[in-house]
Amino acid sequence: MTSSAPRLHYGWHIVWSSTLAIFASLGLGRFALGMLLPAMGAALGLSYSQMGLISTANFTGYLLAVLGCSLLTARFGHRLVIFLSLTLIGTTMLLISRTQTFWTIPLLYFFTGLGSGAANVPTMALVSSWFASKKRGRATGFAVIGSGFAILLAGKLIPWLNARGGAEGWRLGWLTLGIIVLVAALVCLLVQRNSPRELGLEPCGSEPAVGHLPLPEMDRKIDKKTVLHLGAIYFLFGATYVVFVTFLVTSLVRDRGFSELSAGNFWAWVGALSLLSGPIFGTMSDRVGRRAALATVFSIQALAYLLAGLQQVPEIFLYASIGCFGVTAWAIPSIIAAMAGDLAGPQRAARVFGFITFIFSLGQISAPAVAGMLAERSGSFSSSFLLTAALAAGGALLAAKLPAPRGK
Repeated sequence: MTSSAPRLHYGWHIVWSSTLAIFASLGLGRFALGMLLPAMGAALGLSYSQMGLISTANFTGYLLAVLGCSLLTARFGHRLVIFLSLTLIGTTMLLISRTQTFWTIPLLYFFTGLGSGAANVPTMALVSSWFASKKRGRATGFAVIGSGFAILLAGKLIPWLNARGGAEGWRLGWLTLGIIVLVAALVCLLVQRNSPRELGLEPCGSEPAVGHLPLPEMDRKIDKKTVLHLGAIYFLFGATYVVFVTFLVTSLVRDRGFSELSAGNFWAWVGALSLLSGPIFGTMSDRVGRRAALATVFSIQALAYLLAGLQQVPEIFLYASIGCFGVTAWAIPSIIAAMAGDLAGPQRAARVFGFITFIFSLGQISAPAVAGMLAERSGSFSSSFLLTAALAAGGALLAAKLPAPRGK
């Protein structure tokens, strides 16, 4: 190493700035909705179905963004696309804080979802491209915990803002989170770079390189069957986790009689525990394989949803449910992103991850509306959580049948 070489590979600056991007795009732009819904729903008189429609509108925007983001990043680069997408998220959240009618909310939240998808896919692909395979799972694992920080913040901040804003406190929540997202957009623009080549570097963890890329990462032939298999697995994750994160707080308040403050504390615990999920299981996937790690995570999440769906049980079951989900919350996206890099190599990871995320988005779109209708008919979210438990068990079985990539 020469004296001019940096002690810390710039890839780790990409990681923390990407953690911030995920914090803003998914964490605040999407997962904070679970904390905002109860007060907003009470103020505007929203039904379960209307709440589900708001979430579905968001993921419809997410889906459309995923379809086109690989073309955008190919033309404009990851850095600019991430910045503009975060700016869109922050702006639409500010506008939601001023809305007066229900139908304006899903319309604006559709554009929030558009920004979330256009920020998330390039962010995860960017991290993957900055790291060699042996460190890729760990790096993407740290990136995804941005969502955990956002949940932790929302669980404490939103009830505090609601208490001070009264019936209109939910507007203050949207306004505050929107401003935070805009600040994050500026930081990402200043820190991120599109590839190691821009700084004359190789991906972190690379072996001696041939040309610009390590030999094993060059000339990678994509196994389309494995990509489709992985897409099916990610679809099941999208269709299950989204029900839990969207309706957990509402279920605690309306079905179980918790106060908003108590429910917020539970939500904050999900956020705190989820900070472990990406690093633990991302590193696990580097060491024992993506397949084993995915199957393990799905099994734990199936248990979480099952415990959440059981009625007339001791409160300890609820704590166990939150614990199981929290410690695995963002593990699957980190493993999927790492596997996309394994399958396609850094140069084509964005395209493969974008396609897989498109399939994932189909699950996200359908699940909230279905869960809302089930809750409307049954009077609680128990049936919705039990259905997600069965789907997550199916995800574990599919993951166990994945072919093991070379070297894993």
